[in-house]
Amino acid sequence: MMADAMAWEETVSASFRARHETADADDAARVLDSLERTRARLDVLFPRTVGDVTVVLHRSPLLLDLAHPLVPVERLLTAPAARRYVVGSAAATTIHVLAPRALAQRASNVPGSREMLLRAPDVLYARLVIGRNNRRLPPPATPGRLLARLRWAWLVEGAARYFAGQVEHARPAIARRLREGGRPSFPPGLRDAALLGGTVLDLLAREEGPEAAMRLACYLDPAGPEKALRDAFGGRDLVHTEGAWRSHLARLSAV
Repeated sequence: MMADAMAWEETVSASFRARHETADADDAARVLDSLERTRARLDVLFPRTVGDVTVVLHRSPLLLDLAHPLVPVERLLTAPAARRYVVGSAAATTIHVLAPRALAQRASNVPGSREMLLRAPDVLYARLVIGRNNRRLPPPATPGRLLARLRWAWLVEGAARYFAGQVEHARPAIARRLREGGRPSFPPGLRDAALLGGTVLDLLAREEGPEAAMRLACYLDPAGPEKALRDAFGGRDLVHTEGAWRSHLARLSAV
């Protein structure tokens, strides 16, 4: 590890490097270890992964938001049940995310909250991998690609959170969303993308296998999400897939 002019340190692994404060050195090593395992797992499924990624660990939400003003905007556009889990950004080969001690401080007392937050770096890395394999997603952030990113937010966010292993810890947050909000749309809208998008991928993987979830994440069908979902679920009519998804949400929120 080596210090820079800002008195930060750098921790390096095979595929990643983390920039962090001295107090976060041990946590940074654990973050990189988790990211290496996530990359190895995604490398089995996806045609390409992303290497030589820099992870910047911010010690407070305020510093993260000041450095990346779109993060608080994204948080405001997210349903209240999932806002605490919007904790970073990713572009090209750089991830900006709260340091693990700051992530742990954001956790609620419900089961799974801390686990979801500590997987945030892996979620952001999975987002980079999905972007690398889907030519219609940023980067580069052209207006057309940004519009596609908003239209397909449920897929981009959902796939990142599913492949990072976050969905299994989201049951209490899903239950809260179903109690507090109105009936979610299918596929989930922008406000529900971060929390409910992953449940669509989870259902698809259960029914058709993880490869089907990967294929859905890698291609934005020009005909739109409805066509993409029909094809992904073996041609099944969308109304039946929606019914299966709502039953899946009920099972997840009941546990």
